Amino acid sequence: MAGSGRKKSPLVAERRAAKSAAKPRRPRRRRGGLARLLTAPFRWLLVLMLRLSWRLGLVAAMIVGGVVLYFYSTLPPVGSLLDGRARGSVTMLDRHGETFAWRGEQFGGQVTAANVAPDLREAIVATEDRRFYRHVGVDPIGIAGAIRINLAEGRGPLEGHGGSTITQQVAKILCLGEPYDPTSGMSEAEYEADCRRTSLWRKIKEVPYALAMELKYSKDEILTIYLNRAYLGAGARGFEAAAQRYFGKSASDVSPAEAAMLAGLLVAPSRFAPTNDLARAQERANVIVGLMAEQGYLSSEEAARARSNPAVLSEQAAARAGGYFADWVMEDGPAFLTRDTTEDVIIRTTFDTAIQNAAEAALQHVFDTKVSAGSEAQAAIVVMSADGAVRAMVGGRKLRGVSGQFNRAIQAERQTGSAFKPFVYATALDLGYNWNDRVEDAPLTINVPGSGPYSPRNYTGRYEGLVTLTDALAQSLNTAAVRVSEAVGRDKVQKIATDFGVKGDLADGPALALGVSESTLLDMTGAYAGILNGGTSVTPYGLLELRLQGEDVPLIGQSGGLGERVISDNAARQLVYMMSQVIERGTGTRASLGNRPAAGKTGTTQAARDAWFLGFTADYVAGVWMGYDDNTPLTGVTGGGLPAEIWQETMARVHQGMPIRPLPSIDPSLAPPPAYPSAGVPESAQSDSPHYGGSRSAAASRERQPQSGGDVIERILLDVLGGIFGN
Repeated sequence: MAGSGRKKSPLVAERRAAKSAAKPRRPRRRRGGLARLLTAPFRWLLVLMLRLSWRLGLVAAMIVGGVVLYFYSTLPPVGSLLDGRARGSVTMLDRHGETFAWRGEQFGGQVTAANVAPDLREAIVATEDRRFYRHVGVDPIGIAGAIRINLAEGRGPLEGHGGSTITQQVAKILCLGEPYDPTSGMSEAEYEADCRRTSLWRKIKEVPYALAMELKYSKDEILTIYLNRAYLGAGARGFEAAAQRYFGKSASDVSPAEAAMLAGLLVAPSRFAPTNDLARAQERANVIVGLMAEQGYLSSEEAARARSNPAVLSEQAAARAGGYFADWVMEDGPAFLTRDTTEDVIIRTTFDTAIQNAAEAALQHVFDTKVSAGSEAQAAIVVMSADGAVRAMVGGRKLRGVSGQFNRAIQAERQTGSAFKPFVYATALDLGYNWNDRVEDAPLTINVPGSGPYSPRNYTGRYEGLVTLTDALAQSLNTAAVRVSEAVGRDKVQKIATDFGVKGDLADGPALALGVSESTLLDMTGAYAGILNGGTSVTPYGLLELRLQGEDVPLIGQSGGLGERVISDNAARQLVYMMSQVIERGTGTRASLGNRPAAGKTGTTQAARDAWFLGFTADYVAGVWMGYDDNTPLTGVTGGGLPAEIWQETMARVHQGMPIRPLPSIDPSLAPPPAYPSAGVPESAQSDSPHYGGSRSAAASRERQPQSGGDVIERILLDVLGGIFGN
């Protein structure tokens, strides 16, 4: 065996041993016992924290998961979340059926992410949440970026940019599932403000709610809730309502420029509402167009086209006409169907946009060309048809279309001045006087029990002697008007004026004839409409029909405002003629409409605190008031001045292109001469009696003048009925 000749192979271990023996061995370093002793607690604490952290993380995840599941179980179907308004809306249509005003919270109807214009959907995502389709409801990157921007701009971490996703914004809109409770003592506006309030605790609560929404709904369903619930200014709730409100079209038809403007409203609806400041809204839209191009939603050509053709308001939205009129209709209608409605209501009105624009343009023109710059004088205009259908209402200057403002046409009760005189002469004419009967215009003093002597003066300081009733009215002679009023009886004048629609407490003394009582412009214009339509009273009205949206049967309807007869048709026709002379040759010549017949009356109160002009053509009645809100006297203004010019400018525009029609008045060439020429009342006459002792004016004598058969029968019937019913 030993001689086999096989050679032993060397052992590896021996080689390594030899190698080790050839090199000196380095000593091994060891930590000292003291170092191990000092670091041991930290190592233990680190291990403990690691062991606790994953356990606490697990517990936190379980808690969050439980909260998410709870919210998930409370989330209702998407369809029930699309209209969360506590109040309804009111949409107003003009006399031609066109929308001109909105009140309440508008909801144009339910839309979905699938049926709105793609440009609108993309504009919203580009503006509010570019990673909307990639996150799970919360975007840590977006939150971190928002905090960084807030701190860089010197704000708190949660002040300013919130970094909220669209899902979180929807959670905020839904107030984390807490519905508004009207019995909570908190208004709806306060409730919404509280829901939008940003705080650390609310941000923490938003997270599980947003996660639950992402589990419950698809991305498009979440976006659908957002599209329908977001507030976009001017009372528009949801993008369909906003598209209709601003552009007069559906949200499915908006252009890229219009989509960008709508999306731009989300950050500050009131500030960027195009009805508030169109230029500012367009600037904001340009920013959104840039974001859409940057994120690939618009090509450079499309973005350039959107910038060069910015969105503009629809004709109705741009006009913003009828704000004062709309407020009046809201106040005049039943509250549960207007101001406090929980339903969506459609109101068809008497409003005429063209007439409204004419009135506003006329007022602006006169103030621009004939009133000192910076003047704070105010003016109001009402235009109506003879039956009381209000066509236009301007409640003040520089407040076009603004809701909730002081409406001088219906809220300001002011002394009427000589604009009241037609009711004095209406009383006389109805008692049998004629337009060409005479009355003395001379100094006059009347002893008023409890007040002493009262001596009216003419505005000019002159006296004209014997004049016809027509001349007395045309020249607005004060002493003549007082004489007629005293002769026929103040109580009768008060009744005629009240029956025509002049409301409020009318003066009891002789100054009644000179318009010391107060009234509103709307009531005075309505009273003049009664004169135009033949002596029948009217009630000014603006509502023609009220129905619920989607319903065909109206809940309220009205066909006219005609009331009871106040004076005879003959008396009314005489009065119309007398008032036409005010414009043709009296104090109201500045109101002349050329060859178009018109009638009216000026009015200026003591110290010129109020100036009026009211009048009519065969087609329309218009009233103008001018003055200061604080009763500061006007300087150099009478009813025959600026108010008459505003009236003329308004009516000239209103009647443009209309055929000329005659006024319903008498023909003076066919009238008999005055039956009772007056000897007048002596200057020294001082008596409480309207007869002034032994000498009577024509007005007083005329009380015994026989009337026509028809008038006598009518008067007898009225007296009998009045005795029966106590009228």
